[in-house]
Amino acid sequence: MGEGRAAVLEEGERAFLEGRRVAHLATVDAKGMPNVGPVCFALAGDTVYMTIDRKPKSGRPLKRLRNIAENPHVTLTADHYDDDDWSRLRWVMVRGRAEILADGAEHDDAQARLRAKYPQYRAMDLAPLPVIAIRIERATSWSAAGGGSAPR
Repeated sequence: MGEGRAAVLEEGERAFLEGRRVAHLATVDAKGMPNVGPVCFALAGDTVYMTIDRKPKSGRPLKRLRNIAENPHVTLTADHYDDDDWSRLRWVMVRGRAEILADGAEHDDAQARLRAKYPQYRAMDLAPLPVIAIRIERATSWSAAGGGSAPR
């Protein structure tokens, strides 16, 4: 956050995101074709981070990376769904610009945050792999319990 700038996320939205293990990242390519997929993520200030890991890939860069290179505007949504108790339903959606970090202090800090949150990452050699950083510009949330907010 810059000096004098209000936080984009409200306290409850931040706490909710920090408590979630999975979110869904939506990207769009240059032709307007959307791509949505689940991601592991970590939050620091008004930035959401996710790293690329060593899952088997087709040899081409991931679709989400190609899309971000073509169109950096992205949306990330984390939610809680309860089959039995709909009074507990809730989601937080953030929109912003994504950057791909290949290396550097921010890249390394993001991967350290992700390793702290996800034990599965601790055994992986993530250092040479890119990190996606979403600079949050707007947040919207909704809760069945009435804790939603208007877009900011």
